[in-house]
Amino acid sequence: MAKKNAVETLFVKSKVREYIKGKACNTSGAVLDGPALNNAIIDILDKAISRAKANNRKTVQEKDL
Repeated sequence: MAKKNAVETLFVKSKVREYIKGKACNTSGAVLDGPALNNAIIDILDKAISRAKANNRKTVQEKDL
């Protein structure tokens, strides 16, 4: 497993900001620039990868999420 801090950002900051604004909320800079959101995404992907491998697949599918 890759170290979470060594992975580049896996989301588009402007899209996250736009989504949150569309729900009538503001976005803290720490949400976009801090590691929490990226780490949550990495956790979800790592679990999906593990599930695919456990099912003898190399392809991560929607059902793995």
